[in-house]
Amino acid sequence: MIYLPTTLAEELGYYREEGLDVELQDFAGGAKALQSLVGGSADVVSGFYDHTIQMAAEGREFVSFVTMLRFPGMVLATSPQSAGTVTTIEDLKGRVVGVTSAGSSSQMLLAYVLQRHGVAADAVSVTAIGTAATAVAAMEHGKVDAGVMADPSFTLVARRNPAVRVLADMRTAAGVKEAFGTDSYPGSVLYSTGDWVRANRDTVERLAHVITRTLRWMQTHTPQQIAEKAPKIFRGEDEGLYVAALAASMPMFSPDGMMTREGAEVVRTLLAGSLENVRTATIDVSKTYTNEFIDGR
Repeated sequence: MIYLPTTLAEELGYYREEGLDVELQDFAGGAKALQSLVGGSADVVSGFYDHTIQMAAEGREFVSFVTMLRFPGMVLATSPQSAGTVTTIEDLKGRVVGVTSAGSSSQMLLAYVLQRHGVAADAVSVTAIGTAATAVAAMEHGKVDAGVMADPSFTLVARRNPAVRVLADMRTAAGVKEAFGTDSYPGSVLYSTGDWVRANRDTVERLAHVITRTLRWMQTHTPQQIAEKAPKIFRGEDEGLYVAALAASMPMFSPDGMMTREGAEVVRTLLAGSLENVRTATIDVSKTYTNEFIDGR
């Protein structure tokens, strides 16, 4: 769901209307998607903004050009089996916590949340549980003590296992404030290399327009109407569950596709707290995103 606008745009026919022939490729996590861009098998990534900061720390230019989430949209929750003994984030010390994939944004978010609560990153065993069915299975079977999940997977686990305890809810403004002490934390965006953006300005503008159109469409339709347009594979067998998950996650979607300087700085600051290369690098965040393609058409 954190990347829903990317796929919903295809279902709404917006790529085609903008004269774009887009092939969507699915990866197990943001780190894998980034690798596809670096390796040349993808032109653009629908991934988390923090990857542009991480690349900037390595001296590489990656640029976000439309923002889909103003909040990360993730939930850190216990497994049903651990809910009785893990009641706070501090209790995760010595435990196993699942993230989507190694080096993913979910792992970065976990590292910062742990740090804010005085838990060293190496005091927790982090393991990849993927997304969707694999994440649900890992949580329900107690393979992990807690996991960083996205909807609708989290809502599915919580509905089937009422004992699950939420430790951090990053889908809403209040949850982000509690988890990070900030008012915003930009999540998923479309980004590419600086060279590709400069060489394909018309395509970038069209892509940005597609996503902002999709975001505005979402703001003017109910969760039920949005669910009806989502691919059947997204909705699964329980459409009511998907609608409930969507309703809980609606606050995270950006209304206009814009990145704020404050939000970008927050991401850099939070990453610097857990990544030494970001902490020691001189990074001009204004070069990691642009709003020039928003509403350009």
